[in-house]
Amino acid sequence: MKILMALAFVGILGALASAGVFMLREGRDGKPKTGNMMRALAARVAISVALFLFVLLAWYMGWIQPKGIPVSR
Repeated sequence: MKILMALAFVGILGALASAGVFMLREGRDGKPKTGNMMRALAARVAISVALFLFVLLAWYMGWIQPKGIPVSR
């Protein structure tokens, strides 16, 4: 469970980093911009939504339990 969530976070950060690289590199020297940055950002959003839905599913199925913030000191 934790490994899957960690891999999703790595995928989100990787997509964000690749979008940044595409933003910096494309459109220089008179070359037309491609849709690579848009696709990387769309992948980041899709992975984020999938991770959120997976956490909701895991909570519903009882695989994870909310702990909350401790009230007493």
